[in-house]
Amino acid sequence: MLITVDKRGSINLPASLRRQLGLVAGACLDLSVADGGGFILQPVAVYPAVHLNEQGLAKLKEARESATTAMPVWLTDEMAHAETDPD
Repeated sequence: MLITVDKRGSINLPASLRRQLGLVAGACLDLSVADGGGFILQPVAVYPAVHLNEQGLAKLKEARESATTAMPVWLTDEMAHAETDPD
């Protein structure tokens, strides 16, 4: 498959390839250069950072140290559904 690089350095992946790979607008790809100069593009999942206040950090620390305190429900829900939201 032949694709071209535009003047900004961007490439356009054909729609058929995006559909085949399940890529949607905003999908993240990891670019690496193989031996010999070839390129490898691999889809990757990027998860948003979770920011906790002091109370949340204390609960998380307590849970890690004691293994008896449950994670907050909102955090376990976020973790369980993190990869289902592409935005």
